Amino acid sequence: MKSSPALSTRPSLLAAAPERQAFLLLRTVFTVAPIIFGLDKFTNLLTDWTMYLAPVATSVVPMPAHSIMYIVGVVEVIAGLAVAFRPRFGSLLVAVWLLGIIVNLLILGSFFDVALRDFGLLVAALALNRLSPKAR
Repeated sequence: MKSSPALSTRPSLLAAAPERQAFLLLRTVFTVAPIIFGLDKFTNLLTDWTMYLAPVATSVVPMPAHSIMYIVGVVEVIAGLAVAFRPRFGSLLVAVWLLGIIVNLLILGSFFDVALRDFGLLVAALALNRLSPKAR
């Protein structure tokens, strides 16, 4: 029994496009994760997000920490949607956002492990930007 040409070439097409696979993987993660984390700012099911907010933030932005985290949540959801629909722009938005988180954590003076992890995510967001097709 002969196999269909479309079926026999499909695995080789997938193997021939690892950059496409990397793009899809990164775009999916940087769409889903910010949306989940952003929505969790309203529920605190994963953690109490205010513990990651440097006290200087509430002195610069005269709002309660919970209110600031609601704004953070909205921005994260928007960033995730931006990656989904405009990955080249959205990936830069996520990278800048992650840089802000890293600075905040360094100012806080703790959670250096989280800051290092977020640096790795920032580099991955920049990789997504490089893999993203140019907007037409």
